[in-house]
Amino acid sequence: MRIKESLPPPPPFWHRLNSFFAFPFQLRPLMYGLVLAFCSLLFEAIPFLHPALSLLVIELGIVLAASRYGFKVTALGSRGIWRSADFPRQLDDEWVNLPWKLFAISLVQGALIGWLAWLQPALGTVALFVVSFTFPAAMIVLVQSGSFFQAMNPGHIMDAMRIIGWPYALLCFFLFLLSAGAQIAIGMLLPMIDGLIMLPIANFAFIYFGWVMASLLGYVMYQHHDAFGIDLLPGGGADDGAPVDRRTPEQIAAQRIDAEVAQRVTDGDLAGALGVAYEAQRVAPADDLAAQRRYHRVLLLAPDKASTLLDHARRFIPLLLRRDLASEALKVFKACREKDKAFALDDAPTVMTLAKAEWRNGDAHAALALLSGFDRRFRGHAAIPQAYELAARVLVQGLGRTDMAQPILTTLESRFPDSEQTQEVRWLLRPTAS
Repeated sequence: MRIKESLPPPPPFWHRLNSFFAFPFQLRPLMYGLVLAFCSLLFEAIPFLHPALSLLVIELGIVLAASRYGFKVTALGSRGIWRSADFPRQLDDEWVNLPWKLFAISLVQGALIGWLAWLQPALGTVALFVVSFTFPAAMIVLVQSGSFFQAMNPGHIMDAMRIIGWPYALLCFFLFLLSAGAQIAIGMLLPMIDGLIMLPIANFAFIYFGWVMASLLGYVMYQHHDAFGIDLLPGGGADDGAPVDRRTPEQIAAQRIDAEVAQRVTDGDLAGALGVAYEAQRVAPADDLAAQRRYHRVLLLAPDKASTLLDHARRFIPLLLRRDLASEALKVFKACREKDKAFALDDAPTVMTLAKAEWRNGDAHAALALLSGFDRRFRGHAAIPQAYELAARVLVQGLGRTDMAQPILTTLESRFPDSEQTQEVRWLLRPTAS
């Protein structure tokens, strides 16, 4: 286990634009990009294929190789590594197939846009805008999780956009400009250059701007690595031109505790690691997220501390939700459920927030599991109508079980006839809804 380091907030990405444009000119990516670009001239060296088909095969290979390196740039950048000289030579297994997963995402989104455009051109236009606007967030989720399905999940995409906040719109604007950069550059060079040399020049232009975008995305993820749950690599986050230690005394102290805990875990001294982590969170303010997160992670490693883990989680999960970290709160909740299937939270608003988060993530069964027995556990609570309404919505819109939602409407009409939630469920179960 490696405990995440506490670092000062990094500068916003628009303060580092020069570094993104400079990244492809670092020695290793520059050499690699030039080699890939000039590979296009090899299309005549494949005797058994028609030149056009040979060129197509080579270009696809160049795109695949450049895309894999671009994902490597993004993934390592998100972990605080921006110098290509510090890159590991081997790709992590989960990164190797990311270009194919991105291609699959693009196919699905393209098919959806085409279908909507066939139904109604205006719908196709709206879908194209929505897909274009959310595509960077989908890329971020794909790099973070390595999962095609998570990258297609609207809940995860919205979480990524929410974490970045309003600068996400600025990010999309910069990415749009960069995506058009290669075409503009090629258009300017075409009148001046003729012959086959145009092939490697065009390839290098697309490779260059692609890696600039990859570097930008990686840094944006690094900016918010805490919220995304990304652990920095050793040496991650070091600025080339900033040797001054900008950490606060509190951050330095937290880093030292992290290092001590990590070392004790590495040495097999789990009891010592638990003692250090416990004492640190005991003396820290109740809302010290780093201290509570550290203690939780060490508790997860101790098989004989299950009850302590569960007790701590009942305080830790509400803290995460107050910090708007619903995805992490769900991970903590599920980790506790793995330790004890009977684990439950004793706070109605917390349960509701987690159930809504599961519903946003598209997990209807998990949302229903959280809501099960809500009215009995929190008898008389003001949130009961909301729980009924959410359960009905999940059953109807998530599982298509209007029959199972009908008793919920009956209960609402009996107990809360004039509530907003009763009206909402009544609307959900209107005859036209089926």
